[in-house]
Amino acid sequence: MDEQDTVTTPAGMAPARRRGMANEVTDRIREAIFAGIYPPGASLREVELAGVLEVSRGPVREALLRLESEGLVQNQWHRGATVTTLSTSDAAELDSLRGALERLAVERLAGHATEADFEAVDRVVSRMARAEDKHASVRLDIAFHDAVYAAAHHDRLEAAWRAIRSQVHLFLLMRMRRSDEDYAAHISAEHGELAEVLRTRDTERALLLFAGHRRHAFEILIESE
Repeated sequence: MDEQDTVTTPAGMAPARRRGMANEVTDRIREAIFAGIYPPGASLREVELAGVLEVSRGPVREALLRLESEGLVQNQWHRGATVTTLSTSDAAELDSLRGALERLAVERLAGHATEADFEAVDRVVSRMARAEDKHASVRLDIAFHDAVYAAAHHDRLEAAWRAIRSQVHLFLLMRMRRSDEDYAAHISAEHGELAEVLRTRDTERALLLFAGHRRHAFEILIESE
């Protein structure tokens, strides 16, 4: 190695550390929230979680901070960490942002989606009809929109979707809890219709259907406040 290839460490920069444990703990707690084990408003106590997961409190603390950045967890000095409860204002902001991202996704999809992309969307719809429970249905609802964003072939748009994805999942869980029978009855048919219109590449009609899909979920959530 000659002189110009020598690697130096800037003063004050700490060495990197393995973070695999924190990643796993984050995934476990996130899945517990999505499975309804910890519903909105539930306390997330470090000691309890560390005991259940058989880890030290350090990875749990880091996991809760990560989940807070995703919008799944709230930290309040007098209550500690709790699963986020979306207010009507929170839901409205999330719905409007989701609508803006979805518009671009549908517009991009019409001009860039491949047959493989449409097949990926169709596979999710097919799985919806066989979902084993309501929480699985919500996961598939999110997976459907994952496939739509992937079909748009726009990396930064996908990144913007991932930034709100966990909060949208939480929104759908709250919507399901308010009207679980309505959700179960309509999820497969609604998404089947969305998948069909996407294949036509009729952007205007697709945007109207997607807007109606979002509006239905939002109205159910706020009507029960």
